[in-house]
Amino acid sequence: MNKRYNVEQILQDMTRALRQRMQARGIAEPVMIGIHTGGVWIAEELHRRLGLTTPLGGLNISFYRDDFSRAGLHPDVKPSNLPFEIDGAHLILVDDVLYTGRTIRAAMNEIFDYGRPDSITLAVLAERSGRELPIQADVVGVRFDIDPHEQIKLTGPQNMQLEVVQSL
Repeated sequence: MNKRYNVEQILQDMTRALRQRMQARGIAEPVMIGIHTGGVWIAEELHRRLGLTTPLGGLNISFYRDDFSRAGLHPDVKPSNLPFEIDGAHLILVDDVLYTGRTIRAAMNEIFDYGRPDSITLAVLAERSGRELPIQADVVGVRFDIDPHEQIKLTGPQNMQLEVVQSL
């Protein structure tokens, strides 16, 4: 049986946590980057709710994955779009699910190819057990300790739904 979660409430909680974190760190004008695809959906919502004025960036980390040679190039790989200066910026990096840590590692590799930010705050809608790299999120919407045969699925971007489903 699939379990569904209230994305609206999770986004409200994440918005509040990001505001508090930015305020506590004295960061007035962060820039936000969403990781393609689900991370961009979440980032669009958080960007709007936080009232950020700098355009939202989008990152496609396909070429930076350490499993690229095994997985190959997906036919709809689009370039990243970072419409702001990375050097000296305070970034909020957003993804939908943090699992092994490999996507975040790849995203940071790409970000540093564009420049050197002053800080990166990682915000994820969902975090699950099974980390392979020592990466942790600063803001987490919901944490799951699920079995290896289960996965977290986000559908959207309209009427986003988050659920835990059985893997095939």
